Amino acid sequence: MQIVAKTFFGLEAILAEEIRAIGGENIIPLKRAVAYEGDQKVLYRSNYELRTALRILQPFHSFKTKHENHLYKKLSELDWPSYFSLNQTFAINAVTASKYLDHSQYLALKTKDAIVDQFRLSHDGQRPSIDLDNPDFRLNVHLGYDNLCTLSWDSSGDSLHKRGYRVQALEAPINEVLAAGMVLLSNWDKKRPLIDPMCGSGTILIEAASYACNLPPQRHRQQFGFTKWKDYDRNLWKDIRREADARAIDTCPPIMGFDKDFKAIKACSMNILAASLEEHIEVNRIAIEKLEEVPSDGVLIFNPPYDERLAMEDIYQFYNDVGHILKHRFVGYDAWIISSNVRALKQLGLKPSSKQTLFNGALECLFNCYELYKGSRKKEESLAKS
Repeated sequence: MQIVAKTFFGLEAILAEEIRAIGGENIIPLKRAVAYEGDQKVLYRSNYELRTALRILQPFHSFKTKHENHLYKKLSELDWPSYFSLNQTFAINAVTASKYLDHSQYLALKTKDAIVDQFRLSHDGQRPSIDLDNPDFRLNVHLGYDNLCTLSWDSSGDSLHKRGYRVQALEAPINEVLAAGMVLLSNWDKKRPLIDPMCGSGTILIEAASYACNLPPQRHRQQFGFTKWKDYDRNLWKDIRREADARAIDTCPPIMGFDKDFKAIKACSMNILAASLEEHIEVNRIAIEKLEEVPSDGVLIFNPPYDERLAMEDIYQFYNDVGHILKHRFVGYDAWIISSNVRALKQLGLKPSSKQTLFNGALECLFNCYELYKGSRKKEESLAKS
């Protein structure tokens, strides 16, 4: 079957690698998505095991259209009762790039009309209900700039960023899928210590520990969209979960989180407990400027304030201070920092060895790596060659 995994901008290549690892074939990275082929097992594994996927869609029909009446006609030709029944609920998510049908909500409305009108004709005026919060079926309608309308069933149900461990949230938390993508993009070898010195509610720490222990990201989740489908294979699903859970390991390198805010440490601790990772993650209430004794040769991954959603009194001085701390207290580390404030990043006084564009919500960000050498990088490389 054809499958499309949705993701964030900048994570397409990482997601493609994950898909390859679970048996996906003919993989094609797209913008904010990856298309591939696979059987039912690959579809189920995609939902349970992919860390950087937001939704797993199964395209089932497509046609070209430019007009609302033609759209309604083409949608009415499909046998909707063969997919779901009168007593099941549904919801429609529509996205359009067409200049002819350029309103997503109207596109969703016309699709809904075509579906319920068909049910009314075949079921004595009765129709299935819409449920926007927890529908039995989610239909994805995508109308491209080339006027190709693609219909897909959403096999995930709720977004896959909902891992089930966020029991306490702070203001402006980082998305779980984005945090997992940052960990994977860092090329962390799961051997070096990993530290988040501004850990907030602990999302980066939890995603890192889950990755290090090879734990399926959806291990705490009970419901997926495909479990309501008519071809749902309960035994196959049980086998996939059992096999994935069996690949978990119980050891990982030191993973440590610090934050100066008491509420952050409390929320972080509760989320770690909900994720059943309290034996693998250590958190302490310490401001970054007071951090002194840390493991050597580690990796830093963190999400400092941008002065966007969380205001800072002097954001540029703050980043300057962080750069000074990194240079003097984290020698031998690779520091990965995400921020939408490009000017503030320059105040670190560090030259990035790599840059990646990511989006944290609507904010376009740089995800930079800073190799924290003792002395100059050129001098280190010269000494290594000699």
